[in-house]
Amino acid sequence: MGSLLMAVKSKMYIFTHRRARGMLDGEYASVFRGRSLDFDDLRNYVPGDEVRDIDWKATARTGTPLIKRYVATRRQQLLIVADTGRNLAATARGGELKKDIAVMAVGVLGSLTIRHGDSVALVHGAGDNTVALPAKGTETHLESILRCLDAASLTSGPSRLIDRLEYVAANYRQRMLLVVIADELVADEPLAKVMRRLSAQHEILWVQIADAILAGPEAVAGNGLDVAGLEPLLLLLDSDPELARGYAEAEADRAKGVENLLKNCGIATTSIGATGEVMTKIFALLERHRRAH
Repeated sequence: MGSLLMAVKSKMYIFTHRRARGMLDGEYASVFRGRSLDFDDLRNYVPGDEVRDIDWKATARTGTPLIKRYVATRRQQLLIVADTGRNLAATARGGELKKDIAVMAVGVLGSLTIRHGDSVALVHGAGDNTVALPAKGTETHLESILRCLDAASLTSGPSRLIDRLEYVAANYRQRMLLVVIADELVADEPLAKVMRRLSAQHEILWVQIADAILAGPEAVAGNGLDVAGLEPLLLLLDSDPELARGYAEAEADRAKGVENLLKNCGIATTSIGATGEVMTKIFALLERHRRAH
């Protein structure tokens, strides 16, 4: 069995050149800006850096823009929150399995975290079962986290992300960065309540794994199994244009409801439909979080 983390790193290398990886590192570091940071050294300025971090005296001496680099005086914690029920084994918008996109996204964020000397933890589960992996800062631990995501299958229990979020709200009091790996949810009151509570205690990034499109010209082809047991819906949408339009409108309303809920909580979000989108979408997500804070 090959290493999931090595596969992620290989894709990171393919999708980004050295300069872009440096910018991604800078965006990650900005997430923890102002939290017990000490000056470390100087590095060359790259587009995307904060102008306020330029060392103007050093820049004048060298003739090259230089950025102050800081290190945290205490390790920060990244907590991945994911539901590993059978929804994670469904097909995503780009045709891949959702769990493959989740592995890539968590692998990228986890690699950044470890490279900065921080630690990664995981809360996941299916059905009534919630499992917590402690925070560690090793690649071996990150590989274990990725294996938990990759283990999701059609035989896993039902997906209930709300249960994982409520578990975090009840058990994690120390402020940390939460990355929520989410399905396409409905913005109901239980979700709104737990997200208000979590956003008051933690910083949160929301990564949605986009569903396959079921209606319209971009609809998924074939009669694949729907993991929630709604296979007849696929046939109905394909044969009834009016029903398909109604479904598309309902989906747009649902998505807008989630968008507004998270916006009101001050949470930066992204939606990813394929592994090839992960690097650019994660970079943009970190940048939006930095600008908002």
